[in-house]
Amino acid sequence: MRFKLFLTLVLVVSLNLVVLALNVIFLVGDGMSANQLVLASILENRLLTTMTLPYTGLTVTYSSDSWVTDSAPAGTALFCGFKTLNKAIAVLANGETVPSIFEIAKKAGYRIGIAVTCQITHATPAAIYGHVSSRSDELTLAKQFVESGTVDVAFGGGWQWFLPEGKGGVRKDGLDLIEMLESKGYQYITNADELKDVSAQKVLGLFAKNYLEPVSDRPANQPTLDVMTAKAIELLSKSGQPFMLMVEGSQIDWECHANDFYGAWKEVVEFDNAVKVALDFAKRDGNTLVIVTGDHETGGLSLSNGGYTINVEQARKAKGTTAMFLKQYNVADKEKFFAGLKEWYGIELKDSEYEYFTKLPANNLRRELARFVSQKVGFGWTTYDHTAGVVPVYAFGPGAHLFTGFMDNTDVAKMIMKITSLNTVSFPKVPAAAGY
Repeated sequence: MRFKLFLTLVLVVSLNLVVLALNVIFLVGDGMSANQLVLASILENRLLTTMTLPYTGLTVTYSSDSWVTDSAPAGTALFCGFKTLNKAIAVLANGETVPSIFEIAKKAGYRIGIAVTCQITHATPAAIYGHVSSRSDELTLAKQFVESGTVDVAFGGGWQWFLPEGKGGVRKDGLDLIEMLESKGYQYITNADELKDVSAQKVLGLFAKNYLEPVSDRPANQPTLDVMTAKAIELLSKSGQPFMLMVEGSQIDWECHANDFYGAWKEVVEFDNAVKVALDFAKRDGNTLVIVTGDHETGGLSLSNGGYTINVEQARKAKGTTAMFLKQYNVADKEKFFAGLKEWYGIELKDSEYEYFTKLPANNLRRELARFVSQKVGFGWTTYDHTAGVVPVYAFGPGAHLFTGFMDNTDVAKMIMKITSLNTVSFPKVPAAAGY
């Protein structure tokens, strides 16, 4: 009888440990708020997978020194639970470093993964493992990636930050960080074909010198985000250990910085495809929490620029981003430029409009043309930068019901630690200069 009671107690304890050791898949659409999702939904003529998650909340995104955050403090807030200065990654205004939930989980026996379309030393993925006062210090972040040992599986771009100048990289210290990782047992891969076959427990996949190409114009040797997500889940989950995976649709932000509706549309769809991969796994697994959010809003996107209408059918027929368009059409060739805008976007250009574009500096032409094209099909933008707009957070799985209501972005990390019982960090109130 005592033996049966002992077995029962062991079983109960074991089941509780399993329940607490949740897998977490955290998907971040950089620069994505509700309007970016709705834009893609309208043009796709369907409900996006992200919109089907059962629980939704709203987050404010201000940093500790500005109402308008950049991605570094936004990543710090989402992954560490602390406000910090614009440009800083997991370093507070007083210089104190703070751990991410991923670093905490690693020490608790979790396997950790990253899948992004930017370089893995960029602001959002770097907030998983890095600690720098300036996000531009990607050389240090690459070294911290190697030295920390936090991340088991990483897919994205940015091999230049890991290699010395003599091997085509940008490091002046002579370090070959990829060789260092290989000596630690990582398999290094560089293209989509190698990604299909990789099966190692520790993998670094860098598919571009810096960031991957935009999904609208990505070559076949660079994988899409859903493919990277599926492989990361496969590799992280097969050991039976709990895992945390961060997936970022990195270039939603960049297309919104450019005010390019077509680019934003396609990047959101790629990101949403990755959400579907994560959600399908979570439904099969039963012990995985999926969280989908943006780190901030970019561009001040509006879903009309007046007239109570959007030219949806015209927008759906667009052939590509304005960056792609300008690779084929030179603004100096008036006749072809006029014909190209008609073919690609259904726009009849006026002479006065053309004269405006011919006078623009080359480095401003793409975004000014993109804003013009957006306006012609009915979308508006207020800025080429970030905004302080609220960002939705969506959740599915154990504990998902907690991600509802109006929250601060730091609450997301705190909630994950509460649900996973990894709350080993105290959270002092860090006032914002312009905050609440």
